[in-house]
Amino acid sequence: MAQRLVIIGAGFAGMYAALSAARLRDLDGSSTEELEIAMVAPEPRLVVRPRLYEPNPETLTAPLDDVLRAIDVDYVQGTVETIDTRGRSVEIAGNAGNRRTLTYDRLVLATGSRLFRPNVPGLAEHGFSVDQLEEAIALDRHLHDLADRAESSARNTVVVVGGGLTGIEVATEMPARLRGILGQGAEIRVVLVERGKAISPGMGAEPRAVIEMALRDARIETRIGVGVAALDATGATLSDGEHIDSATVIWAAGLRAAPVTAQIPGERDDVGRLLVDRHLRVPDVYGVFATGDAAKAACDDLGNYALMSGQHAARLGAFAGHNAAAELLGLPMRPYHQKVYVTCLDLGEAGALFTRGWDRKVELVGSKAKALKREINTVWIYPPRAERAAALSSADPERVIDL
Repeated sequence: MAQRLVIIGAGFAGMYAALSAARLRDLDGSSTEELEIAMVAPEPRLVVRPRLYEPNPETLTAPLDDVLRAIDVDYVQGTVETIDTRGRSVEIAGNAGNRRTLTYDRLVLATGSRLFRPNVPGLAEHGFSVDQLEEAIALDRHLHDLADRAESSARNTVVVVGGGLTGIEVATEMPARLRGILGQGAEIRVVLVERGKAISPGMGAEPRAVIEMALRDARIETRIGVGVAALDATGATLSDGEHIDSATVIWAAGLRAAPVTAQIPGERDDVGRLLVDRHLRVPDVYGVFATGDAAKAACDDLGNYALMSGQHAARLGAFAGHNAAAELLGLPMRPYHQKVYVTCLDLGEAGALFTRGWDRKVELVGSKAKALKREINTVWIYPPRAERAAALSSADPERVIDL
């Protein structure tokens, strides 16, 4: 009877977990009758989440059907609603309302993250986001609908809440995006609101100087050290009492691990990620690995931990899939490590910013960084082609792309 490895999620971590597990099965010479690999997700597609701040978000998906077939990974359509770690099974709600239970010998939790939405009055009714595909599509439709409204300051004003990387990319993209809809002569106003003491608080002084210059050149206003107290149909009221008239408020203020992560017993950090060992196993929970945005994983022995980003998720996924399969096949596991860390941040018409290392040393800015960002966004982060050897080789956990 085949042993079964179940992977929950079809994001970067889930995709690479499937590829890596299948790769090890091939290297071992095992068959699908010995090791069955199944991926559970609502749709067999990768949502290219790092690009959802761009126009036309409905185009930012990539099918996984052919890739999964090429590597003999079963796709199970549906959403995992219940995880029974004692009985080693998951309950799946199908898209058509049907339900089924799938048992597992090893489980890889690659369920990703969701935007954190605090209990701010009016946020649910009046806020937009670029967190999930459907939300990015709703925002895009809303922006196009603005062209049918009478010109006003509120129509032409966008408030972006959150001065992290997503908020910066949304804000710097918005002037050109709105002018493309409302006309090149439209007086566009973008206001970036950050509760912390500085824009991009985790980036450091050198990158921040580049970012702040890009914001100034794009005439993007900033509100630092204040939050949003309430939203309504007329705009946003800040915690210092200022009201900004706006038809478009976009929330980009923080992530939390997906809610299903809470069903796994174990210690977790303040954003809901499960603490894992160096092999990405959840301690004291038999047969469960966590990866991507579901895991708080040490990247090295220097105190650096994986971030909630596609860059880390892909490599985490490759190690989790390899190790889960290795444990079932009686092969050595590999400790996760990720010493190479880069940031490539889109800055709209100002180009982009490329940094290397945890100290974020600036290496490229402007048009050169923009060209690299475009290549990353349109080539590197997409699934491999649906050819068995190429697909499997892309998921070697020790493979490092040299930027």
